[in-house]
Amino acid sequence: MENNIFKQDRNSKMLLDEVYFWTDTVKDWKKIFSIDKYKIIVLDTLRELVNRKKITVYAFVIMPNHLHLVWQMIEKNGKEMPHASFNKFTSHQIFQDLKANHQSVLTHFKVDDGERSFRLWQRDPLAVVMDKPDKLEQKIDYIHLNPLQERWQLCQNPEDYDWSSAKFYETGIDDFGFLTDYRTLL
Repeated sequence: MENNIFKQDRNSKMLLDEVYFWTDTVKDWKKIFSIDKYKIIVLDTLRELVNRKKITVYAFVIMPNHLHLVWQMIEKNGKEMPHASFNKFTSHQIFQDLKANHQSVLTHFKVDDGERSFRLWQRDPLAVVMDKPDKLEQKIDYIHLNPLQERWQLCQNPEDYDWSSAKFYETGIDDFGFLTDYRTLL
């Protein structure tokens, strides 16, 4: 019998307590995450949201111009969903650094959409409900193999890529301090 986590209301909005495969892409596919300090901002933000019990992170990879997560929204962060807080906070921190240290790069993120002056993340991230165990495992494999793809070639083995949860699943050691083994859902 399947765990309740794999039962789903077919609502198009993100729901609390659902597990999602999530892809956030940087505006215009700019490779902002080629710079390690920006990947650290992502990790620190995930850690903070986990510590505050707003999300659970089962798997992730930070690529040069996008990231993939398997995560669960546990509780709203004030009035907003945790994914909105994640996007808002990471954008704010990265733009603060760009304004202080890399003004010429900042111009690549300029927008005039009435909401804001700069945009880091493309609108409408991909959010796919993980409603079956095999679907969940397939997406986690995809995440961990992403750095090995021919177009990236960022490492030889998934567990060698420092910006991914693959090593956690290979060794059981959580170097990030915020991961939860997805098998607890099964």
